[in-house]
Amino acid sequence: MRLKLGLVLAPLILGLFSCGSPRTIRDENTVEFWTMQLQPTFNPYFNELIAEFEEEYPQQQVRWIDIPWAAMEARIVTSVSAQTAPDLVNLNPRFAALLAGRNAWLDLDEYISEEVRSQYLEAIWDASRFDGTSFGIPWYLTTRITIYNQEIFQEAGIDSPPQTYEELAQVAQQVREETGKYAFFVTFSPNDSGEVLESLVQMGVELLNEDGSAAFNSPEGVAAFDYWRELYQEGWLPRDVLTQGHQRAIELYQGGELALVTTGPQFFQTIANNAPDIAAVSQPAPQISGDTGKIAVAVMNLLIPRDTVNPEGAIAFALFLTNPENQLAFSQVANTLPSTQDTLEHEYFQTGGDNATPMDEARVISAQQLERAEVLVPPRSNVNQLQAILYDNLQATLLGEKTVEEALADAEEEWNAIALP
Repeated sequence: MRLKLGLVLAPLILGLFSCGSPRTIRDENTVEFWTMQLQPTFNPYFNELIAEFEEEYPQQQVRWIDIPWAAMEARIVTSVSAQTAPDLVNLNPRFAALLAGRNAWLDLDEYISEEVRSQYLEAIWDASRFDGTSFGIPWYLTTRITIYNQEIFQEAGIDSPPQTYEELAQVAQQVREETGKYAFFVTFSPNDSGEVLESLVQMGVELLNEDGSAAFNSPEGVAAFDYWRELYQEGWLPRDVLTQGHQRAIELYQGGELALVTTGPQFFQTIANNAPDIAAVSQPAPQISGDTGKIAVAVMNLLIPRDTVNPEGAIAFALFLTNPENQLAFSQVANTLPSTQDTLEHEYFQTGGDNATPMDEARVISAQQLERAEVLVPPRSNVNQLQAILYDNLQATLLGEKTVEEALADAEEEWNAIALP
């Protein structure tokens, strides 16, 4: 594809437009394709891509339907149960794994050769495996970066942004004591961001054993829980981290009340639109990690329901959509990262150019992180319960209702009662 538009990713999150309605009649010559909140911003991109696909595969037609983000999970569960699912659907691995546990997806290892699979980043492809079976084709990716406010750092006497959680604790204390503001905001709300859950892995915590039982009640688990307990009880985190989600971090950063925020590179455009004065003093830095050096990546993939009557057409379109050329075009349109190695080696991801903006620099930092990025939380059908159990017990330690040891023991008992037969 040759289409390159100066757009950003925000509509992927904020748009609420939908076009068309799910089908009730199956057609072996039509690929019904569901995405999440891509219309109308990305209509030009997809209209051209679909036209090119249909020219190359004249026996196939693509029917593109966009579903609001909040409605997708319920819609896909209902359609899979009723055997009226689309031929191809855009989901993240965490929710897709829920249905993989119910045998909802086509076994892609039976249709896609190892040669084709090897075009994708290995760790990213493996993020869409369940019980050793490939259930998803990777599409676009994001890795968190740190965006920091230079003025607050200068006021606090800090020369450079933190790269480790140990350094983050020092920055949190110094910013609070020197400026009266907070360094950062991370949510402990069970149903929101998984950043804290990922931080445990980055600090060296093994979440689960091979049999699915709890492995987190360990010396590493104690150290990680104690880390977050100390930051909260010392007053270096806002009190509402227990109740507010990641959106609160964005609001506080744009309001000049946070020294840094962890988010995607595309957030630079949001800051420029909503808080130009803050954007003018903002700079990018790599993702904060623990002693493991692990980098978290978010994956959006493509899945084919097992009951499709058009698996060949669905696979052909999925591979066309995610080939290196089309991944480059979408990355440039949406400010995301590609899942194919050839695309990642393009100069667009290697350098910001002579007149690089902070967002250009952020893109390069984000792309470089993919070399060691992985999905840190295993794709399991009940992973949301794992997060809720750990967050609930972690909250109890922050509030002083339980010791760290009591919280981990309770979490272990609660999880094993769910995970083990």
